[in-house]
Amino acid sequence: MDVPALDGALTADLQLYLDRARDSLLWKLEGLGEYDLRRPLTPTGTNLLGLIKHCAMVDSGYLGGCFGRPFAHPHLPDPLAPGADPNDDLWVRADESAAAVLDLFAQSRAHATATLAELPLDTVGVVPWWGEPGRRVTLHRLAVHTLYDLDRHAGQADILRELIDGAAGLQADNSNLPQAYDWPAHRARVEAAARAAVSKTQEEA
Repeated sequence: MDVPALDGALTADLQLYLDRARDSLLWKLEGLGEYDLRRPLTPTGTNLLGLIKHCAMVDSGYLGGCFGRPFAHPHLPDPLAPGADPNDDLWVRADESAAAVLDLFAQSRAHATATLAELPLDTVGVVPWWGEPGRRVTLHRLAVHTLYDLDRHAGQADILRELIDGAAGLQADNSNLPQAYDWPAHRARVEAAARAAVSKTQEEA
């Protein structure tokens, strides 16, 4: 395979998995009301719609602004603005509609997709918030970094959605979970093993 063909294949692979991560994130929001979309489910305030807002910023930053392709949207926070709260992109104000945040996500996704489609993977960009290491970074590396970030947050969304209503699975068309499985029995088995391990440790102490 020659270099251009390899570059095209790598771009296609990156785009495929970026889109899978984005689709998985969106699926975790389906069917939920306003409160469940926004409510914090961890001590650090992690919430589903906030993850969408954050991932929109990740897409538009790493696969846009870092390559001189700025992206603007009325609901895109600027974490580098003077006085900005470092968590502004991880929650949604009451006056921000879910539709507006989803529109932000869709538009930033399209912007990132265009960057990956139009620029070679060896294109060099700048990540200002990385300091000296971010002065010369390739599109290939930032696409991998973005994929890593999106997948990490998709995993968070998996757990948050399961905590809300028990819904679980990888994607709408592929749960990646055993069908007709006795989950309560499995959970009980895991709990029993955890307690038994504690008792064993105490006995050996």
